[in-house]
Amino acid sequence: MNSHSRPFGLLLLAGLLVLLLSILAAIAAGAVAIPVGTVFRILGDAIVPGVFETDWSKGREAIVWDIRFPRVLLAGMVGAGLAVVGATLQSVTRNPLADPHLLGISSGGAAGAILALLHTGLFLGLLTVPLMAFAGALSATLLVLAVSRLASAQSADRLVLAGVAVSFIIMSCANVLIFLGDPRATHTVVFWMLGGLGLAQWSHLVFPLAVLAVTVPYFLLRAEDLNAMTIGDETATTLGIPVVRFRLTVFVLGAVITGVMVAFSGIIGFVGLMVPHIARFLAGGSYRRIVPASLLLGAIFLIWADVLARTLMAPEDMPIGVVTGLTGGLFFIFLLRSKAGNGR
Repeated sequence: MNSHSRPFGLLLLAGLLVLLLSILAAIAAGAVAIPVGTVFRILGDAIVPGVFETDWSKGREAIVWDIRFPRVLLAGMVGAGLAVVGATLQSVTRNPLADPHLLGISSGGAAGAILALLHTGLFLGLLTVPLMAFAGALSATLLVLAVSRLASAQSADRLVLAGVAVSFIIMSCANVLIFLGDPRATHTVVFWMLGGLGLAQWSHLVFPLAVLAVTVPYFLLRAEDLNAMTIGDETATTLGIPVVRFRLTVFVLGAVITGVMVAFSGIIGFVGLMVPHIARFLAGGSYRRIVPASLLLGAIFLIWADVLARTLMAPEDMPIGVVTGLTGGLFFIFLLRSKAGNGR
């Protein structure tokens, strides 16, 4: 045990260090570049006033504290959440290609946001789109569960099929909403559906932080159950795990996490699909390691994806889903090639 726990502890420490350095570097990068040392002093002065001599402009302070810092934190939390959901879904479905989009959760969030942007208007102010997206994501999950219960399809593969079917139906409805909506607002809808973190605000961060604080400890406590689920339902049942109930619990918690993340970032693909594979490669096959490793790697990955999204076409923001989609596609081409090579 010690021979394995020590390297993993070092891996976690290295991941935390990379995450902290990534946060500083991501805040410094942008259309207006700010030295990392200045970023560090601005953050330190904001947290502990007077600790550093103020030698920066109010404009730079506003860019760092009010615009980039909340955006980078949101990127980290969204990446962490989507990666953990992907890892846990891959366990309970025994499907290495499972991710948060698999159950139609993201499609539901998209439909809710489109409804708010094109039809209902911002009747709850700036929180209208996030709340409608969250409601759509949860509604999609409830619909998947209702379809699976109606068809008596509680097994892993049938729940996945129910999710795929519901996803197609919801996206068809979302496309109808786009077709019937105001053409002038279509650009906003398309950008939201491709993902973006440009609307990040301090007041929004409490929601993804709260959902991660509740769900991640649960997954860590049930890590052995997640390990057993990867072997098969029969083995998990013999170990005393209520397979159907546990699988549904993981699905619902995954829906809550994804719904909250999608509500504030739009649809961001491939994070939940790609990051757990990297976590397994680095940390091993136990979910006691996969969950925290996915959390850290997901946060680091999406922070840097967002840096690329806002610097490649600066001062314009590229949708972050374009970056994650391109990266994820190339990653899986490499993965398929390596597996084919091993097969030979």
